[in-house]
Amino acid sequence: MSSAQHEPPANSTAEDATGPISGAESPVPATDSADPGLPVIADLVDPADVPLPEGLPTAPQPGTAALPFEPPRTLRYKVRRNLLENRWLRVALVVIAFAACGAAILNMVHTQTGTAGFVVGVALAVLPVPLVLGAYHWLDRVEPKPARLLLFCFGWGACAATLVAILANDWATSLLISHQVGGGETLGASLVAPLVEESSKAAPLLLIFLFRRRDFTGIVDGAVYAGFTATGFAFTENILYIGRSVMDGSNDGGTGIAATVMTFVMREVMSPFAHPLFTSMTAVGFGLAAISRKRWQRICAPIAGWIFAMLMHGTWNSAPVLGPLGFFGVYFLFMMPVFALMVWLVIWSRGNELRVVGKQLAVYVAAGWIARPVPLVLASMRTRKQARALARFQGGPAADKAMREYQGFATSLALLRERVARGLAVQDFAEREQELLHHLWERKEAVEPVFNRVGEQEWYRTHPPLATAWAGPPAPGFGYPYPQRPGYGPGYGPYPQRPGYGPYPHTQPPGYGQAFVPQQQTPPQYGGRPPYGGQPYAPRAYAPQQAYPQQPYPYAHQQPVAPSPVQPSPAQASPAQANPASEQPPAES
Repeated sequence: MSSAQHEPPANSTAEDATGPISGAESPVPATDSADPGLPVIADLVDPADVPLPEGLPTAPQPGTAALPFEPPRTLRYKVRRNLLENRWLRVALVVIAFAACGAAILNMVHTQTGTAGFVVGVALAVLPVPLVLGAYHWLDRVEPKPARLLLFCFGWGACAATLVAILANDWATSLLISHQVGGGETLGASLVAPLVEESSKAAPLLLIFLFRRRDFTGIVDGAVYAGFTATGFAFTENILYIGRSVMDGSNDGGTGIAATVMTFVMREVMSPFAHPLFTSMTAVGFGLAAISRKRWQRICAPIAGWIFAMLMHGTWNSAPVLGPLGFFGVYFLFMMPVFALMVWLVIWSRGNELRVVGKQLAVYVAAGWIARPVPLVLASMRTRKQARALARFQGGPAADKAMREYQGFATSLALLRERVARGLAVQDFAEREQELLHHLWERKEAVEPVFNRVGEQEWYRTHPPLATAWAGPPAPGFGYPYPQRPGYGPGYGPYPQRPGYGPYPHTQPPGYGQAFVPQQQTPPQYGGRPPYGGQPYAPRAYAPQQAYPQQPYPYAHQQPVAPSPVQPSPAQASPAQANPASEQPPAES
């Protein structure tokens, strides 16, 4: 656009030139004729008119990284960040909050159970914790979660969630009893406790889902976080219940041991996975939301899982009211099938993640970043373990560490690309992909021989060589059970003999009417008579073996040669037979 188009006409007034308000600047600045897109600023400084102070270096040209001076070794000016952006400060705040909650909950539990009950409760409540955490650690082997997140979940369940649940349950139960509501304790355990406890246990899942989304990629991740949270919650709650049973039994005199044993069996032997099972319902909802592209699914799935968790929790808490028969009916007909279904779901989800890893890594094989056997090896937990064992055997702990890190980075890369393939938004995908490729490339030479060895073995295991056409099912002993000629016992038969010679000195190949007989084994006698007339033959000079005609064979590979009693014709005789004189030694002169 030219400048003439912006100039006012000659007969225009000052209002037309300056705008509707006299003395006001025009809202549209005038543009430079050289560059219509840049406004002309009256106060813009021309760099050519400003003299440079003495000692001020000139900026380098664009595209050059070298500075005209040496960079400083010590920094006096640093970036001022927000207070909450400091990582160590956030960690300190979380630790302090958990410590305060833990001190408060321990004080409350000690007050309600006494010293003896508290000690016995801690000693018994800690027993199932390694078992449950070990099961979830086994489930988390495909893409191990950060240890700090797992500790956060366990600390939240053992300290924060338990404190909130105890305070809320006591307040709700007292409120129901004060209003003279019949069965206030039963209603509190069946309605209030599931709502409060499942909400408090679902809080860390929500926080990780919102603020650490890259570490929450599916159902398996949610189940692991829920398991650690619920295990910490059950640990503190078991201390409270077992301690109360010890204190109540000591006051009754003599019945404390029986009550403590019953509480221990009910809570830690029959239902150590009860709280993890309830919270896993919420975890499944968050896991489905993590892999869903539709907004309504990402909102409704966690809510549906949370509601189902509360229903299961309320059903379990209401089971003792139904009596022994009703309790065991709920346990075996409802809780156990749901638990088995949840175990199948998480194991299937882990297997699906392994299949996804094998599928998505094929792209990087084609690009040359990883070796060809890597997708095959990383698609199975068995071959992953074999690769680590072989690396440890060949290179020691350093090679084992490199293999473990390589497997983790490759799995993260495959799952990252899977999210992109599903159409999910991944923040900084290119940077994260390049970072993972960098880690894999650094360790490629150290782990590639191991992947080649394990991948070759796995390929031959899944693609066994085809059996030969003549091979049959093996039988114990030597050879195969081939059909025998009539008139002889099973396993042996006479060989065709040449006139004047004894039994044929070589074993006959299987497949022509006789079974395999080792050379050193003597054939059995038939009818009580010595074999072949029982007459030993005198040793004679060895005569060259004649060639025998080939028999028709229905298969493509070469037919084994079998001896025949039929003498060959002169046309079929070998050169040695055609000219026996050629085999005579030269006469002595």
